[in-house]
Amino acid sequence: MSGHSKWATTKHKKAVIDAKRGKLFAKLIKNIEVAARTGGGDPEGNPTLYDAIQKAKKSSVPNDNIERAVKRGSGLETGGADYQTIMYEGYGPNGVAMLIECLTDNRNRAASDVRVAMTRNGGSMADPGSVSYMFSRKGVVIVPKGDLTEDDVLGAVLDAGAEEVNDLGESFEVVSEAGDLVTVRKSLQDAGIDYDSADANFLPSVQVALDEEGARKIFKLIDALEDSDDVQNVFANFDVPDEIMEKISA
Repeated sequence: MSGHSKWATTKHKKAVIDAKRGKLFAKLIKNIEVAARTGGGDPEGNPTLYDAIQKAKKSSVPNDNIERAVKRGSGLETGGADYQTIMYEGYGPNGVAMLIECLTDNRNRAASDVRVAMTRNGGSMADPGSVSYMFSRKGVVIVPKGDLTEDDVLGAVLDAGAEEVNDLGESFEVVSEAGDLVTVRKSLQDAGIDYDSADANFLPSVQVALDEEGARKIFKLIDALEDSDDVQNVFANFDVPDEIMEKISA
């Protein structure tokens, strides 16, 4: 899991200075709207909204944008769209299994965007269920290292339902059942430990090892998918060695 996790962490670090900042902001705002519509506009009573707001703040989304999104989602302000979550399944180059999570107000547009990105970049769509069985929904919290040790993090989350803590180099990855994500995040906060992100992700049970050429192909496909405003997350079961990851990231 290290290669994929390090790729995700690298993307998180670069997101704030990314040229696609506007597109990233729009996706984070959409998450806040949907969370507020689903569970109400009070972050204290709506953990999903709380995490969506924290993620937006950590990516430097202005507070005014966040507040307006909460109001739109909770019905206090007009203009909110009726977003639906859709999961597409497919295969990338070298047989990499992929889940593409969309949040959209136009199913036809989302389906078209995903299909075009896949076919133009060596991927193919798959029938529902043919890929998803290789993934499990898990809570994933990324904790920047700073002066922390693995024991510090373990001590804070062990009784909160954490299943494992992985060393990713510059950060730790805390994995739990998706239902324990909020408890794990709160345990870290109670221990005075900051975190970069707290999300419910799909983690693969089996992985496909990639060389440099294969890694560049899959990253190109993922970038093409994420260019769509409707695509929120892309999960894939590739594994790339650290030295190749560093080479590509540079």
